[in-house]
Amino acid sequence: MSADPSAAARPWHGVDHYENFPVASWLVPARQRPAVAALYRFARHADDVADEGDAPAALRLAELDRLEAALVDASVPHPAVEPLRALFATDPQAALECRALLSAFRQDVSVHRHPDQAAIADYCARSAAPVGRLMLGLFGCRHASLLARSDAICVALQLINFLQDIAADWTRGRLYLPLDELAAAGLDERALDRALAQGACEPALRTLLERRTRQAAALLESGASLAGAVPWRLGLELRGVLAGGRRIVEQLARTGYDPVAQRPRLGAADTGALLRLALRPPRL
Repeated sequence: MSADPSAAARPWHGVDHYENFPVASWLVPARQRPAVAALYRFARHADDVADEGDAPAALRLAELDRLEAALVDASVPHPAVEPLRALFATDPQAALECRALLSAFRQDVSVHRHPDQAAIADYCARSAAPVGRLMLGLFGCRHASLLARSDAICVALQLINFLQDIAADWTRGRLYLPLDELAAAGLDERALDRALAQGACEPALRTLLERRTRQAAALLESGASLAGAVPWRLGLELRGVLAGGRRIVEQLARTGYDPVAQRPRLGAADTGALLRLALRPPRL
């Protein structure tokens, strides 16, 4: 593989992604859509660097270092960072949140197991929470109570995503279940091998996944009142995001908490349910 830095991004380009939720939709005011799209492209590129293709770890980390250098020093160019310069000029905190994302993506390159919930929470605080904080910053809503609720929503969505993608993550050698909880359930990593081989989770694993789904759903609801505390357009966008997370939880429950047998996925058939869940008040 070429050592030319200009080639650094190539191994992970052209990757198709399934997205549960829209990005920079019409609900976002037109003046903020370019910043939202630029933030998404930055995060998507960095995530692909960490996750996609067959590039060696050293090359992945080198590209993440290039992104970090561009975030720290405006004189260092990078095509994924340049569209964010105007945002950083008005909101320096945004650059710090982008750096937090990079720290999580670096971890993705080499850390594939988590000993306990504290380790997963730390990862989510860097991989998920900054996204909500960036959005609140765009709307001038960096108040402590709003940030806390945003963190709850974003971390909950990340945890729900881990649950729905448990099979895909395992095929990549990654596990986002705390190892201590797996052991407490009388299981080890071989339970994931058996689940993929059989096309279904055994009862003890489903019980663990149910407990973690319920915990994530409760965390999601703990932040749901944020939708009524921010500008109305952002609030509508948040209601859509909340509805998506709630619907995935419903789908997990409907499968008996077995995302290996049937991975939750949103589609046109879920439109009515999403509207219902978007209008549902927070459950505290």
